Amino acid sequence: MPEKYDVIVIGSGPGGYVAAIRASQLGMKVGVVERESLGGICLNWGCIPTKALLKSANVFEYINHAQDYGINVKGAEVDFGSMVKRSRGVAEGMSKGIQFLFKKNKIDHIQGFGKLKDKQMVEVTDESGATTDYKADHIILATGGRSRELPNLPIDNEKIIGYRKAMVMEKQPKSMVVVGSGAIGVEFAYFYNAIGTEVTVVEYMPRIVPVEDEEVSKALTKSFKKAKIKVMTNSEVTHVDTKGEGCVVTVKTNKGEEQLKADVVLSAVGISTNLEGIGLEDVGVAHDKGKVLVDDYYKTNIPGVYAIGDIVHGPALAHVASAEGITCVEKIAGLNPEPIDYNNIPGCTYCSPEIASVGYTEAQAKEAGYDIKVGKFPFSASGKASAAGAKDGFVKVIFDAKYGEWLGAHMIGANVTEMIAEVVAARKLETTGHEIIKSIHPHPTMSEAVMEAAAAAYDEVIHL
Repeated sequence: MPEKYDVIVIGSGPGGYVAAIRASQLGMKVGVVERESLGGICLNWGCIPTKALLKSANVFEYINHAQDYGINVKGAEVDFGSMVKRSRGVAEGMSKGIQFLFKKNKIDHIQGFGKLKDKQMVEVTDESGATTDYKADHIILATGGRSRELPNLPIDNEKIIGYRKAMVMEKQPKSMVVVGSGAIGVEFAYFYNAIGTEVTVVEYMPRIVPVEDEEVSKALTKSFKKAKIKVMTNSEVTHVDTKGEGCVVTVKTNKGEEQLKADVVLSAVGISTNLEGIGLEDVGVAHDKGKVLVDDYYKTNIPGVYAIGDIVHGPALAHVASAEGITCVEKIAGLNPEPIDYNNIPGCTYCSPEIASVGYTEAQAKEAGYDIKVGKFPFSASGKASAAGAKDGFVKVIFDAKYGEWLGAHMIGANVTEMIAEVVAARKLETTGHEIIKSIHPHPTMSEAVMEAAAAAYDEVIHL
């Protein structure tokens, strides 16, 4: 007889492992099927190791600008191999942390590739090809995503690479073309530029980081150009010739075709979901355009089968997957969780300057029919930012003029990814603009800019 669980999770990324731990806390017997390392893409090949690389670039920039702080440093050099090694070590340490949490919570790690056999059965294929069946009352699909490939940009992991290869290259390229300017694209563009690679960013849309507020896009473009990153918008890579020593990249622009030469091309055009071979068709799980169809509590059309994370509609973000996993298992356990408010999800991009946002952009708020008040406070007017030598960027806030509802916030600057949570919590608590103005923020801090921006929206700003 197959081993029986209350819950089996297929995939151990930030959706899967969090769902498993919460299910265990609620008294369920849990198994997690994972063919690679625990923690999934985010922990092993995404969020965590990229932040380690970005920190190395950040430190190198500090050293190169040490004289700005009254310190003389000579002869600093990039050791690219050591940067990569540190990044992999950080990821490995975090993965071991998940192993510890699994033991602590008595969760079974089932090594192998999992697929639905029926609505209460998972078939797991191990490295040798042997299969084992496991039974569960509830099966949660959390299989995540991978680099999306365009027909004209076939990834060979030598000259045309995806984000995984970009983290573990054998040697630092002298030049790179980054195709796509979402979070992945601009983070790698910043990293490689900061350590001395000549970088060009090619974006199909009219502006980089196109999901962000337009003023944030303009500010990042200015910062990138200042850092000598070439930015090409309204542009499309139509062909990459990899026959020679490097790459010849053909880019279609409004002014005609342009050819760029580079050692390597990084394809950062989004992600594709991992739905192949997991038994959706065998069991009849409904899906459309690469996404599993679910309700507010992540139930599919098949009783006992659920899906969370990148494979369902919503932002493909680690913290979203984790929240979905918790909501899903709490509903399974008979609790009464609130459905997730997808308009209050923070987005963070860790290039330099950092970007953080939540809620409506100014354009979206106007489109939605709101009469709005907008406040903006530049870090050039912040005492802490000046002391830190980080005056680039601003905080922009948007309020409903009628009721004071906080509709959105958009930030670009140093450490703004640490500041956005204030806005998320305030919006969850239905805090108004005036309440933020009257909430005393510590001085001197970067976070004062949130209060000042709110005050600016109501013509009460002091330091502008």
